[in-house]
Amino acid sequence: MQLQLPKVISGTSLLGNLYKEMAHEDKREIVNAYIQASTGTPLFDSAGKYGAGLALESLGQCLKELGVPQNKVLISNKLAWVRKPLVTPEPTFEKGIWHNLKHDAEQQISYNGILRCFEEGNELLGNYGAQLVSVHDPDEYLAAAADERDYQKRYDDILEAYRALTDLKNKGVVAGVGIGAKDWRSIEKIAKDVQLDWVMIANSYTIYHHPKELVDFVASLHQQNISVINSAVFHGGFLMGSDYFNYIQLDRNNPEHQHYYLWRDRFNHLCAEYNIEPPAAAIYFGLHVPGVKSIALNSSNPKRVQHNIQMANAEIPAAFWQQMKEENLIDNNYPHL
Repeated sequence: MQLQLPKVISGTSLLGNLYKEMAHEDKREIVNAYIQASTGTPLFDSAGKYGAGLALESLGQCLKELGVPQNKVLISNKLAWVRKPLVTPEPTFEKGIWHNLKHDAEQQISYNGILRCFEEGNELLGNYGAQLVSVHDPDEYLAAAADERDYQKRYDDILEAYRALTDLKNKGVVAGVGIGAKDWRSIEKIAKDVQLDWVMIANSYTIYHHPKELVDFVASLHQQNISVINSAVFHGGFLMGSDYFNYIQLDRNNPEHQHYYLWRDRFNHLCAEYNIEPPAAAIYFGLHVPGVKSIALNSSNPKRVQHNIQMANAEIPAAFWQQMKEENLIDNNYPHL
């Protein structure tokens, strides 16, 4: 199955109060800005883990208030977490990054558990429903295994969850089944056992990091007509100037972190020389790969939403990429530029 995906997908983790609490009016402005800037059917990527369902709930409310018809929007829901009562000062499922939540969340990866995630997600969305579904971060679920026996049980749980999602697709309840993970090796493993329509690779295939093994894997997905969504191409904001790399805080004065800053400084200098916005170069690199259909971008500023979509259509001169190779900022043998 070849899905028709927009070039830019809107992430929704910020709607779940990631890093800070956001007023509902501001969330609605962000949702509206993406819809207004989209040239085709807008696609929002969400998950029950985002704010213990708050992102799904906020998205549904915003779409309803904006009067968006159900058939004029696509929603992807990455499944693995359901709500539970919040009985501690902060949520237990992911500490320190979600703010002012009214619920906690627990993981449920199994045949019945993933169906419960799907049903709860649609309830939170209100008048809307998810057309694209996946198991969220199966790599982290496997990495938590206590031993080999536990690992195999967890992998069986994942396969059962995908059996449930495939049943939903076969019944026509959803349009496509995919996977979202940070460790692309887990996608490679699961793709051998599950028929996927799409994959979302996060923090992996970027202008900063593009190992040949991953380049070859994406090429194999393309040969199988499996659509690829590239996510987190700024490495959690670091390539745009943040001190967080893949959500881990760095320090320029730490000798172990200096190579990150050295790369970014040289990259920014070269972008300035060619009058290119650094995020535009990162987006271009992440998009211009055979098989990559979309890039997922998050923004807390409605005014930047349209600019993000404009950057996804920017042209970058070939001389820039040649100099990036000459200065060893990207792999000299990288084939897609």
